[in-house]
Amino acid sequence: MDHRALIASLSAQTKAALQQRSNAAGLKHLALHFALIAVCTFAIAAKAPLWPLLVLPQGVLLVFLFTLSHECTHKTPFRSGWLNEVVGHLVSIPIALPFTWFRYYHLAHHKWTNDPEKDPELGGKPRPDNWPSLLIYLSGWPYWSGMAKTLVLNALGRIDAPFLPSRQHRAMRIEARLLLTLYAAAGLSLFFSPLLFWIWILPVLVGQPALRLYLLAEHGLCPPVANMLENSRTTFTNRIIRFLAWNMPYHAEHHAFPNVPFHHLPALHREARTHLKTTSDGYSTFTAEYLRTLDL
Repeated sequence: MDHRALIASLSAQTKAALQQRSNAAGLKHLALHFALIAVCTFAIAAKAPLWPLLVLPQGVLLVFLFTLSHECTHKTPFRSGWLNEVVGHLVSIPIALPFTWFRYYHLAHHKWTNDPEKDPELGGKPRPDNWPSLLIYLSGWPYWSGMAKTLVLNALGRIDAPFLPSRQHRAMRIEARLLLTLYAAAGLSLFFSPLLFWIWILPVLVGQPALRLYLLAEHGLCPPVANMLENSRTTFTNRIIRFLAWNMPYHAEHHAFPNVPFHHLPALHREARTHLKTTSDGYSTFTAEYLRTLDL
């Protein structure tokens, strides 16, 4: 059974229930995520005992806002459309991810998932297949340099990827210019106070490898086929990681039925579990398997 057959097998009532969005569920999850960031931020800013040890958890909390931004591109975390837009834009700021641009980039990824030539996540290039390329990938350099290039090109109006609709070019140009202005102001602030370095810049740099490893499991070692239950991986993991990633470890389920909001993915998983083709028993298990495939 492929993902189309799976979704077709669900009753109309089940599909309606799975697609039900909720402001309450989204805001509750968001409030807890933001509260944890606020606690780390305050402790670092106040230089609480052992505060340097909080830089890593702060970074992980910040970089995993990517998964919420991703969810907002589907307009599913909240029932209210404006909430999805506002939150999507706001949580993209700490990770230098232009939200309007990312929406269409990500929709193209869903359309061409794991296609070596058409999936923009691959960009015609394979995932890391040797130790040097993996270490570069984990460093976050390809992400940060790629986003910097995207922001500059968008700001200049040089927007030419086929998956970016021309009607949105102006919005992307304005978005990029606003973000670059904001980052320039943040850079200037470092001449007066190192605070942003400790609560934002350093944390997102040291937290990025954790996000890269997580993202590698979503489609790494998955075959380039059309079946979303096979070209995407569901990773069985603990509540902490599912919380951080807004339930996106249920990734095959998400690709099979993107209209399902994060808080209903466990229910969709119960419907899909016996039909999943690609799974891993935890991220350490996947990582060990991936490492065995690398060349020197």
